[in-house]
Amino acid sequence: MPTSIRLAPETEERLSFLASQTGRTKAYYLREIIEQGLEDIEDYYLAGDVLERVRKGQEPIHSADEVRNELDLDG
Repeated sequence: MPTSIRLAPETEERLSFLASQTGRTKAYYLREIIEQGLEDIEDYYLAGDVLERVRKGQEPIHSADEVRNELDLDG
């Protein structure tokens, strides 16, 4: 899916420099940045949703002892 974005001139320069020094394309690095950044953003926002459900008593929680026992990690 083609997408366009505007970058600050300094960011564009850094991206161009990185691409020229490594022999990879700017598109390669943009994909990498988006994929890694998207994962971080998903973790952040989805964790907030889970925390809210925990606070409301809508999400099951387990103690560390319960998890260790269930996974037989103390054996």
